[in-house]
Amino acid sequence: MESVAGWSGRTVLDVGCGTGFHLPRFARSAARVVGVEPHPDLAALARRRVAAVVRREPGLAPVDVRVGTAQDLPLPDASVDVAHARWAYFFGPGCEPGLRELDRVVRRGGTAYVLDNDGTRSTWGAWFRRGYPTVDPDAVERFWTSRGWSRVPVLTRWTFADRAELEAVVRIELDRETAEAVLAEHHGCEVDYAVNLWWRDF
Repeated sequence: MESVAGWSGRTVLDVGCGTGFHLPRFARSAARVVGVEPHPDLAALARRRVAAVVRREPGLAPVDVRVGTAQDLPLPDASVDVAHARWAYFFGPGCEPGLRELDRVVRRGGTAYVLDNDGTRSTWGAWFRRGYPTVDPDAVERFWTSRGWSRVPVLTRWTFADRAELEAVVRIELDRETAEAVLAEHHGCEVDYAVNLWWRDF
Protein backbone atom coordinates (compact mmCIF):
# COMPACT_ATOMS: atom_id res chain seq x y z
CA MET A 1 0.00 0.00 0.00
CA GLU A 2 2.74 2.45 0.91
CA SER A 3 4.27 1.98 -2.54
CA VAL A 4 1.02 3.34 -4.04
CA ALA A 5 0.33 6.16 -1.56
CA GLY A 6 1.41 6.35 2.05
CA TRP A 7 -0.37 7.74 5.10
CA SER A 8 2.39 9.61 6.92
CA GLY A 9 0.95 12.84 8.34
CA ARG A 10 -2.51 12.07 6.92
CA THR A 11 -5.93 11.11 8.29
CA VAL A 12 -6.61 7.38 7.91
CA LEU A 13 -9.96 5.57 7.99
CA ASP A 14 -10.00 1.81 8.66
CA VAL A 15 -13.39 0.47 7.55
CA GLY A 16 -14.41 -2.70 9.36
CA CYS A 17 -11.48 -2.38 11.75
CA GLY A 18 -12.58 -5.39 13.81
CA THR A 19 -10.52 -5.69 16.98
CA GLY A 20 -8.23 -2.90 15.78
CA PHE A 21 -5.25 -4.97 14.68
CA HIS A 22 -4.11 -2.42 12.07
CA LEU A 23 -4.94 0.79 13.94
CA PRO A 24 -1.65 1.10 15.88
CA ARG A 25 0.41 0.57 12.73
CA PHE A 26 -1.39 3.40 10.98
CA ALA A 27 -1.10 5.59 14.09
CA ARG A 28 2.69 5.30 14.17
CA SER A 29 2.97 7.68 11.21
CA ALA A 30 -0.51 9.10 10.45
CA ALA A 31 -1.76 12.41 11.83
CA ARG A 32 -5.07 10.85 12.93
CA VAL A 33 -6.76 7.45 12.64
CA VAL A 34 -10.45 6.55 12.70
CA GLY A 35 -11.61 2.95 12.94
CA VAL A 36 -15.21 2.12 12.02
CA GLU A 37 -16.66 -1.23 13.07
CA PRO A 38 -20.32 -2.36 12.90
CA HIS A 39 -20.10 -4.73 15.90
CA PRO A 40 -19.98 -2.88 19.23
CA ASP A 41 -18.16 -5.73 21.02
CA LEU A 42 -15.38 -5.70 18.43
CA ALA A 43 -15.20 -1.90 18.56
CA ALA A 44 -14.73 -2.15 22.33
CA LEU A 45 -11.89 -4.63 21.84
CA ALA A 46 -10.31 -2.26 19.31
CA ARG A 47 -10.41 0.59 21.82
CA ARG A 48 -8.77 -1.61 24.43
CA ARG A 49 -6.08 -2.73 21.99
CA VAL A 50 -5.26 0.87 21.07
CA ALA A 51 -5.18 1.93 24.73
CA ALA A 52 -2.74 -0.88 25.54
CA VAL A 53 -0.44 0.09 22.67
CA VAL A 54 -0.58 3.78 23.62
CA ARG A 55 0.65 2.87 27.11
CA ARG A 56 3.75 1.34 25.50
CA GLU A 57 4.07 3.88 22.68
CA PRO A 58 2.78 7.26 23.93
CA GLY A 59 3.73 9.06 20.71
CA LEU A 60 1.03 7.47 18.56
CA ALA A 61 -1.39 9.67 16.63
CA PRO A 62 -4.90 10.01 18.07
CA VAL A 63 -7.10 6.99 17.32
CA ASP A 64 -10.89 7.17 17.44
CA VAL A 65 -12.94 3.96 17.14
CA ARG A 66 -16.59 4.44 16.17
CA VAL A 67 -19.49 2.05 15.70
CA GLY A 68 -20.84 2.31 12.17
CA THR A 69 -21.13 0.61 8.79
CA ALA A 70 -19.45 0.98 5.43
CA GLN A 71 -22.83 1.99 3.98
CA ASP A 72 -23.28 4.81 6.50
CA LEU A 73 -19.89 5.98 7.73
CA PRO A 74 -20.06 8.15 10.87
CA LEU A 75 -17.72 10.80 9.43
CA PRO A 76 -18.15 14.21 7.80
CA ASP A 77 -17.73 14.82 4.09
CA ALA A 78 -14.16 15.04 2.76
CA SER A 79 -12.64 14.20 6.15
CA VAL A 80 -10.08 11.45 5.43
CA ASP A 81 -7.05 11.11 3.17
CA VAL A 82 -6.59 7.33 3.16
CA ALA A 83 -9.32 4.70 3.49
CA HIS A 84 -8.48 1.06 4.16
CA ALA A 85 -10.77 -2.00 4.14
CA ARG A 86 -9.33 -5.49 4.58
CA TRP A 87 -11.77 -8.38 4.07
CA ALA A 88 -14.57 -6.08 5.20
CA TYR A 89 -17.74 -5.48 3.17
CA PHE A 90 -16.18 -4.49 -0.19
CA PHE A 91 -16.45 -7.80 -2.03
CA GLY A 92 -17.44 -6.51 -5.47
CA PRO A 93 -21.03 -6.42 -6.79
CA GLY A 94 -23.42 -5.24 -4.08
CA CYS A 95 -21.05 -2.88 -2.30
CA GLU A 96 -22.10 0.21 -4.27
CA PRO A 97 -23.57 1.97 -1.18
CA GLY A 98 -20.21 1.68 0.56
CA LEU A 99 -18.40 3.01 -2.50
CA ARG A 100 -20.68 6.04 -2.50
CA GLU A 101 -19.70 6.61 1.13
CA LEU A 102 -16.01 6.48 0.18
CA ASP A 103 -16.74 9.07 -2.52
CA ARG A 104 -18.24 11.24 0.20
CA VAL A 105 -15.65 10.95 2.98
CA VAL A 106 -12.34 10.71 1.08
CA ARG A 107 -10.84 14.10 0.24
CA ARG A 108 -9.75 14.94 -3.29
CA GLY A 109 -6.18 13.73 -3.60
CA GLY A 110 -6.88 10.87 -1.22
CA THR A 111 -6.61 7.13 -1.84
CA ALA A 112 -8.74 4.13 -0.91
CA TYR A 113 -7.53 0.54 -0.55
CA VAL A 114 -9.56 -2.66 -0.52
CA LEU A 115 -7.95 -6.06 0.14
CA ASP A 116 -9.83 -9.22 -0.75
CA ASN A 117 -9.35 -12.82 -1.81
CA ASP A 118 -8.11 -13.57 -5.33
CA GLY A 119 -10.14 -16.60 -6.33
CA THR A 120 -8.28 -17.05 -9.63
CA ARG A 121 -5.00 -18.45 -8.23
CA SER A 122 -3.25 -20.12 -5.29
CA THR A 123 -4.29 -23.06 -3.15
CA TRP A 124 -6.54 -20.87 -1.03
CA GLY A 125 -8.10 -19.41 -4.20
CA ALA A 126 -9.10 -22.90 -5.33
CA TRP A 127 -10.54 -23.63 -1.89
CA PHE A 128 -12.42 -20.34 -1.96
CA ARG A 129 -14.01 -21.19 -5.33
CA ARG A 130 -15.14 -24.55 -3.94
CA GLY A 131 -16.56 -23.02 -0.77
CA TYR A 132 -18.20 -20.01 -2.44
CA PRO A 133 -19.30 -21.21 -5.89
CA THR A 134 -21.69 -18.28 -6.36
CA VAL A 135 -18.80 -15.78 -6.23
CA ASP A 136 -17.39 -15.31 -9.74
CA PRO A 137 -13.79 -14.03 -9.43
CA ASP A 138 -13.86 -12.70 -12.99
CA ALA A 139 -17.06 -10.75 -12.29
CA VAL A 140 -15.46 -9.28 -9.17
CA GLU A 141 -12.46 -8.14 -11.18
CA ARG A 142 -14.71 -6.59 -13.84
CA PHE A 143 -16.64 -4.80 -11.11
CA TRP A 144 -13.57 -3.06 -9.74
CA THR A 145 -11.84 -2.27 -13.01
CA SER A 146 -15.02 -0.84 -14.56
CA ARG A 147 -15.18 1.64 -11.66
CA GLY A 148 -11.64 2.88 -12.13
CA TRP A 149 -9.88 0.82 -9.46
CA SER A 150 -6.42 -0.64 -10.08
CA ARG A 151 -5.18 -4.01 -8.90
CA VAL A 152 -1.95 -5.13 -7.29
CA PRO A 153 -1.86 -8.95 -7.11
CA VAL A 154 -0.17 -10.24 -3.96
CA LEU A 155 0.87 -13.80 -3.18
CA THR A 156 1.23 -14.49 0.51
CA ARG A 157 1.21 -17.56 2.71
CA TRP A 158 -0.50 -18.88 5.82
CA THR A 159 2.03 -20.58 8.10
CA PHE A 160 0.79 -22.30 11.25
CA ALA A 161 2.65 -23.70 14.25
CA ASP A 162 0.89 -27.03 13.87
CA ARG A 163 -1.73 -28.81 11.84
CA ALA A 164 -4.47 -28.24 14.43
CA GLU A 165 -4.16 -24.47 14.01
CA LEU A 166 -4.44 -24.72 10.22
CA GLU A 167 -7.48 -26.98 10.48
CA ALA A 168 -9.19 -24.65 12.95
CA VAL A 169 -8.80 -21.65 10.64
CA VAL A 170 -9.95 -23.53 7.54
CA ARG A 171 -13.07 -24.68 9.41
CA ILE A 172 -13.84 -21.06 10.31
CA GLU A 173 -13.43 -19.86 6.73
CA LEU A 174 -15.23 -22.63 4.84
CA ASP A 175 -18.42 -24.61 5.28
CA ARG A 176 -18.00 -27.98 6.98
CA GLU A 177 -18.20 -30.15 3.86
CA THR A 178 -15.71 -28.05 1.89
CA ALA A 179 -13.35 -27.69 4.84
CA GLU A 180 -13.18 -31.43 5.44
CA ALA A 181 -12.65 -32.13 1.73
CA VAL A 182 -9.78 -29.68 1.26
CA LEU A 183 -8.11 -30.67 4.53
CA ALA A 184 -8.16 -34.32 3.48
CA GLU A 185 -6.32 -33.35 0.28
CA HIS A 186 -3.79 -30.94 1.82
CA HIS A 187 -0.71 -31.87 3.80
CA GLY A 188 1.48 -29.79 6.06
CA CYS A 189 0.97 -26.52 7.96
CA GLU A 190 1.25 -23.95 5.17
CA VAL A 191 -1.13 -22.69 2.50
CA ASP A 192 -0.24 -20.34 -0.35
CA TYR A 193 -2.78 -17.52 -0.44
CA ALA A 194 -3.37 -15.01 -3.25
CA VAL A 195 -5.06 -11.67 -2.54
CA ASN A 196 -5.86 -8.56 -4.52
CA LEU A 197 -5.04 -5.08 -3.36
CA TRP A 198 -7.54 -2.81 -5.12
CA TRP A 199 -6.86 0.90 -4.97
CA ARG A 200 -8.18 4.16 -6.35
CA ASP A 201 -7.18 7.81 -6.17
CA PHE A 202 -9.92 10.40 -5.57
